[in-house]
Formats: sequence, C-alpha cells, structure tokens
Amino acid sequence: MRLFILGLGYSARHFVRQFGSSFSHIAGTVRDPAKRDDLAGIEVHAFSGNAPARETAELVRGADVLLISIPPGSAGDPALAAFADVLATGHRKIIYLSTIGVYGDHAGSWVDENTPPRAVFERTRLRLAAEQAWTNGGYGNVAILRLAGIYGPGRNALVTLREGTARRIIKPGQVFNRIHVDDIASAIMAAIQHGGGGTWNVCDDEPTPPQDVIAYAAQLMGLAPPPEETFETAEMSAMARSFYASSARVSNAKLKRELGVTLAYPTYRQALDALWRAGEGR
Repeated sequence: MRLFILGLGYSARHFVRQFGSSFSHIAGTVRDPAKRDDLAGIEVHAFSGNAPARETAELVRGADVLLISIPPGSAGDPALAAFADVLATGHRKIIYLSTIGVYGDHAGSWVDENTPPRAVFERTRLRLAAEQAWTNGGYGNVAILRLAGIYGPGRNALVTLREGTARRIIKPGQVFNRIHVDDIASAIMAAIQHGGGGTWNVCDDEPTPPQDVIAYAAQLMGLAPPPEETFETAEMSAMARSFYASSARVSNAKLKRELGVTLAYPTYRQALDALWRAGEGR
C-alpha cells in the first residue's frame, strides 16, 4: 500500500512510527521541509495551501491511502481545494482527522456519532463542512475520525508541570475527553483496514474535569499541584476560553464495536503512569 499524508503533524508522524512498515511507500506534506529533521523514512513535499507541485499531485493521485490532518481555513479545506482534480480519478481509502469539538456543548451529557453536531464556533463549523466535503465528494472510501484532546510523549500534563505552565482552571460541571496518540494511531490503522467508510469518535473511556488530570500528574511527580483558578476570573486567551464553552461526555463504543479498537490507555491515569515511567516530566 502507498500512503500519502496531507499534513505531517504530531498524530500523523506518530502513526508512521507505529505502523509505517505496513506501507510500501510513504510520502507527506509540511509547510517547510527544510525546517523538519524528524521525518526519516518519509518522502517529504512542501505544501502551504497553494497549487501543489506536479510531483506532489501525482503521488496523491497514486496513493492507496490518503491521511488528512490539515485543518480547514476560512476558505475551506486547503487540501481538498488543491487536490480535488487529481482525487477525481481512482479509488482510495481516505482517513480524515476531525475533532469531537463539532458536537458542541451538551452540558456534560453523553453524545455519540448519532448526536447532531452543534458547531457554534467558526473553527468547528469549518471542520464539519470539511467532513461533509470529503464524505460527499466521491473521492474514495472515507473514514471520519473525530479526535478528542490529543496527548502523548512530549505533550502531556507531566511536561507542562515541569515547564511551569500547567494550570488548574475550575469550571463546575466541565468535562473533556482526551486520547493518547498511540490510540489514535491504532484507530487510523483500524479505519484503513475496515471495509467501509463512516464516522467514529476516537476518545478515551473517562471524560474528566481538566483539573483532575493536572492533580494526578502532580501526584506522580511528588509536586504540589498549581493553585485552583476560577474560570470566570482566570486570565485566558479568547481561544483557550472558548474550549471551556463546550462540555460533553463522548462515547467511543462505536469505535470499539465496529473497528475493533482496544485502547492501550482507556484513562488518563494509565497513560500518565506509563509516560512517567518512560521519563516524561523529569
């Protein structure tokens, strides 16, 4: 199988490290290949949303699997705009990495893939529009993976505590799902191997108040947790504050049932335990 990745971000790179041996050829895009030295084994092409080089377009055309992790912009999905013509021919598996943010606020209630999205922010409306464009465009067999908050090596509460940037923002009733990058990689591979398309939530088993994760990480490190800050009065950027506007418990039952995914880290505690043993935050 030939794999092309539009947007070699954190999750996509981790997927290659975990499952790269399953593919005969792997290529992907970054904005500036000269600034990336962590992409060994991947044929790297520049792409910043403009018309792609002919070589890049031909690799996309010939890919058996297309993994898209580029976020949409105000003009829509840049990958789809740039490559729609070459995608019009052939048949391929398409994996689009979206977000559970499209569900919007449900006041902490449970939601699943049958729950109508409530995309109230521009970024989530654009995500939803991109999902629909890929699904309805006839470009291949499309799997939409709605990801929870991503964490893993180098990107977790242990690291932010050690760096002194962790905060405990308290908003009563607020819960989030999250997902370890290893489990994202497993979900991507399961979606590739699945016979059909569809939409699946990729999240953990235990939606949790964010301050609990910081407190648990501090306990592992033997540190006093950061002081509690009331959400209403905490100094936060508009973007950071907007993430607290939505509270929902997102179900991963369909992911397990239809794709057969067994999470390596079903809760943040198991994941942080493993990351701490691996030396994270030290």
